[in-house]
Amino acid sequence: MKRRNFIQHGIAISALVGIEIPSMDLCKGDKFSLPLVVSTWDNRRANDAAFQVLHSGANVLDAIVAGVKVPEADPADRSVGYGGRPDRSGRVTLDACIMDSNGKAGSVTYVQHYKHPIEIARMVMEKTPHVILSGDGAELFAAKMGMKQMDLLTEESKKEYEAWRITEKYQPIINIERHDTIGLLAIDKAGNLAGGCSTSGMAYKMEGRVGDSPIIGAGLFVDNEVGACTATGHGEYVLRTLASFLVVEFMRNGMHPQKACEKAIKRIVNKHKGTSEEYQIGLIALDKKGRIGYYSVRKGFLCAIKNTENELVKDSEYAI
Repeated sequence: MKRRNFIQHGIAISALVGIEIPSMDLCKGDKFSLPLVVSTWDNRRANDAAFQVLHSGANVLDAIVAGVKVPEADPADRSVGYGGRPDRSGRVTLDACIMDSNGKAGSVTYVQHYKHPIEIARMVMEKTPHVILSGDGAELFAAKMGMKQMDLLTEESKKEYEAWRITEKYQPIINIERHDTIGLLAIDKAGNLAGGCSTSGMAYKMEGRVGDSPIIGAGLFVDNEVGACTATGHGEYVLRTLASFLVVEFMRNGMHPQKACEKAIKRIVNKHKGTSEEYQIGLIALDKKGRIGYYSVRKGFLCAIKNTENELVKDSEYAI
């Protein structure tokens, strides 16, 4: 995408969402002051919640949970948490993971009846000897931890599901509503990183399907010596390439977060040249210096950034 086209598109987006979108120079090269929060799509409210926690001097992991819980609780966000679109059986099932600055991680998959899988993932990390709990086991653990159950299927999602059952055509729509899985990365004043990822997965997926979001190294990876990365979009493509781990390794070898995201996305595209399926992947990355990168397979991906001086939503460059 050429610079002039990128800037013109950014101006259009800024008019739409009512915020400033800066030139590409700031998007790619500048180092942001700490503390700093970055998230997929236009998750400004999540960023605000996370930044308030960071700015107060609390633990960076607390900031991740506070931020991710915002879209998890929002019934209007149909790709995360309460109100998420169900699977083919009509069940809303949630996946999430979290990773801290010490390299510890927690994850849950195929969770029903609990609005905040990010909280369960954190408890898996901190209160069990495991990394991943799934399905009934994750739900039993959540109950033992005192979490309350609820019905996650809203009337709007139920009506959509019933309409879908007429044809039962499985055709995921890219950039639907310009949001999807939330991936959120944060770094505190001391340079400590953490990240979280939460999703209800593909709408009308096969029962039991698990995507990239709860898989460490695919949907999320954090290395406090280097940086962090998280992914959104069609999870099968991320799983096949362990894209988040790949981006962090590129950064470990000295690559700027922007170039690391670009190289990982281009690898995904090159490895799937034969597919006729229209898919979208978006990556965001953050390094120890406060530098940011973001890139996607196709047009439409957004990255949200929050620190003391900036509250930005940026339109991503893309590969094809």
